[in-house]
Amino acid sequence: MARADTCRRGPLKLLLWALSAVALLSGLASGSFAGTNFVGGIHFNTGLPQEQLEDQIGRNAYGIGGQIFYAPSTSPFAVGLDLCWMNYGVESRREPFSTTIPDVEVDVETWNNVVQAFFVLRGQMPRGPIQLYADALIGLNYLFTETKIQDTGNVVESVISSTNRDDTAFAYGFGGGVMVPVYTGMRASGDEDDRFEVSLDAGARYLRGDEAEYLKKGSIRRSDGKVTFDSLESRTDIVRLHVGVAVRW
Repeated sequence: MARADTCRRGPLKLLLWALSAVALLSGLASGSFAGTNFVGGIHFNTGLPQEQLEDQIGRNAYGIGGQIFYAPSTSPFAVGLDLCWMNYGVESRREPFSTTIPDVEVDVETWNNVVQAFFVLRGQMPRGPIQLYADALIGLNYLFTETKIQDTGNVVESVISSTNRDDTAFAYGFGGGVMVPVYTGMRASGDEDDRFEVSLDAGARYLRGDEAEYLKKGSIRRSDGKVTFDSLESRTDIVRLHVGVAVRW
């Protein structure tokens, strides 16, 4: 039991050290914008399933995500929200619209998805040519599989859809990254302090998720007009890598 407690405390100690280090470095930096209180970004994400989840689905997940932070320029800390959607498998087939209308075909697609939503506490360096940050996160993993029918050739709008299986798991984690400013501009007011900064943003998070029930590619079996779902259940641990663009204003 003592060893297990030590293992749990290890990542938390590492996170606290990282937050303290970033806060100290940001206090030593100079040249901040007095009027910048928010940071928002959009990212391309790669999800690397860990342990039980990796054993079950055997593939990475890919998607997009966004973040918004309240980050006063006088503080080394920020609070915000992180949202991310990733897909870990798609099945496509063409079927007759019905047994009575076999001469009309539709495209049928089944998507396996995970949506992550987190509250984030960030320690950051809000200035300088290289801006490091460390994050602590708490939130949810939502896994769902959806089957939808589309008009043949229409890849934008679905005619009808159904959620085959979904489940939600509590999740938490930590991570970090770096932002590199590439452009600084003035907002419409023209005030010297009313500027914005565009940065390249890259980072990684280790996210521990509780158990959830879900499907993967190949989990749905169809025979003689009936459907069977081979549900899976495991922890939902994911390492998430992201790269994108952030704007401070």
